[in-house]
Amino acid sequence: MGKTKNYTNEEVTIVWEPEKCIHSGICVRGLGNVFKPKEKPWIKIEAASTDELIRQVKACPSGALSFFMNSEGDKTAETLETKVEVLENGPLLVYGTLKVTYKDGSKEVKDKTTAFCRCGSSNNKPFCDGTHVKENFIG
Repeated sequence: MGKTKNYTNEEVTIVWEPEKCIHSGICVRGLGNVFKPKEKPWIKIEAASTDELIRQVKACPSGALSFFMNSEGDKTAETLETKVEVLENGPLLVYGTLKVTYKDGSKEVKDKTTAFCRCGSSNNKPFCDGTHVKENFIG
């Protein structure tokens, strides 16, 4: 895991991994009073309830946002039911724990939400990096 930033209140800690972020804007559209990309710090965790924060973090298409409950002391990701969603003009989202095998035979486990490129232009294949927006991908 690369660089991370933690934002916490008394109940929950949101973890942001900038290298995974595809800048879909789902967080900003869902909780604009919390996620403010033009400000520092960009996550105003006190601006929403713990339940609202968790619900929005779970909607992150790239897995760049995750959370853990402070009282549990356990910072491991929760296991989600596997689900696939095709975003209009965007990536293929797979929710749940996945074992990805790359063409060179190396393997990686992905937790929570993984965004796979559908436009073919990502510089981080097979994963989405948000290039579909710049390329005006329709699909």
